[in-house]
Amino acid sequence: MKLNTVGKSIIRVDSYSKVTGKALYPQDIYLENMLYAKTLRSELAHAYIDIDTSEAEKIEGVVKIFTHKDVHYNQHGVVLKDHNVFCGEKVRRIGDPIAFVVGESEEACINGMKAIKVNYNEIEGVFDPIEAMKEDSPKVHGDSNIIFHYKLRKGDVEQAFKKCAVIAENTYSTHMQEHVFLQPEAGLSYVDEDGTIVVVVATQYPHYDREEIAKTLNIEEDKVRIINTNIGGAFGAREDITMQIHLALASKTLNRPVKVIFDREESFLAHSKRHPMVMKYKTGADKDGYILAMEAEIIGDSGSYCSWAINVLRKAGVHSTGPYIIPNVKVDSYAVYTNNPFTGAMRGFGATQVPNAAEQQMDILAEKLGISPLEIRQKNIFRQGSTTATGQVLLEGVPLDRCLDEITNQYDAFLELKEFGNIEVEEESI
Repeated sequence: MKLNTVGKSIIRVDSYSKVTGKALYPQDIYLENMLYAKTLRSELAHAYIDIDTSEAEKIEGVVKIFTHKDVHYNQHGVVLKDHNVFCGEKVRRIGDPIAFVVGESEEACINGMKAIKVNYNEIEGVFDPIEAMKEDSPKVHGDSNIIFHYKLRKGDVEQAFKKCAVIAENTYSTHMQEHVFLQPEAGLSYVDEDGTIVVVVATQYPHYDREEIAKTLNIEEDKVRIINTNIGGAFGAREDITMQIHLALASKTLNRPVKVIFDREESFLAHSKRHPMVMKYKTGADKDGYILAMEAEIIGDSGSYCSWAINVLRKAGVHSTGPYIIPNVKVDSYAVYTNNPFTGAMRGFGATQVPNAAEQQMDILAEKLGISPLEIRQKNIFRQGSTTATGQVLLEGVPLDRCLDEITNQYDAFLELKEFGNIEVEEESI
């Protein structure tokens, strides 16, 4: 196969404009007769709310305040439609959108936001995903906080563990992670000559944005156009809707261009994070260093909304064995609602967290057996023709054994140089 890009240095089409500062982002665009907007967000993580905008609507320069009452279908979400366009009865996290204040200036919008009265009736929240799985825990949505349960079964782990010479059993955890892309969210919208609502935004899913806007505002998809600008970083966090529906609603109603810019603090509140996971692992090997069994329970904190949790926790379960041949496997992974910030796509998509557990288990088993971390991996690593725990036969693109062999060669060469006194670096530094 001839490869045109892999292994070659390719110039990105947008790199020159970005490094020279010529790239235009939504916040750089100004249109005639343009209005500005600000989003009022929840200050509490779990509460019933009542909203009064009457005094705010009297503020000079405030043109319109949008709430849940202005939305035809007040639900959206990439997999489950569990987000509100605007919360009208209950908030489920700090940062939930409650109102969209549109005014002649940003100052008018800020003054309008300050005048909105939100009466909170705070209720008990749940912030630990393990606690959230219990039947008597506070519920974020519906009757259960468990969104998804993925099961992977191969062989008989119970019998296999009885044959193991060594067993490692530990619980690992990874933390929530923020994408911190350089360009915080911004966008603007307008209605063009033929009545199409145009939203200008940096997004990863323009087709999803279009679908969500059309459905929530009850208009045909061909009357919505998304213009994707330069994107100042995304890494998964621009897959969920932030201001797109709000902007489209405002321009559709007011027939004027509307612009909104999030500062860094609001950006942190608005978009998803990486899933924190609690991973309970039990791994066993025979006396020669071959892994016989692995059992894992993985609990992912989805926060207040599902976003991509089903896909992320499925992928975490699939990748939980690491790149190793294990004949007996039992995995249960769960996606769980809490009142924490919602989590979603981030690079690796669930495959990033589980190596923290799987690889430490390998090191611990090697230590128990008195062999090197490299040797136990060479014994168990996937090779061409290996079968994964999910039954996939790896027919191509499996260079792990060659990679480990090269590391071994380099390491042996290092030891030889060291033996003859040609190098002073300590062995542990490699």
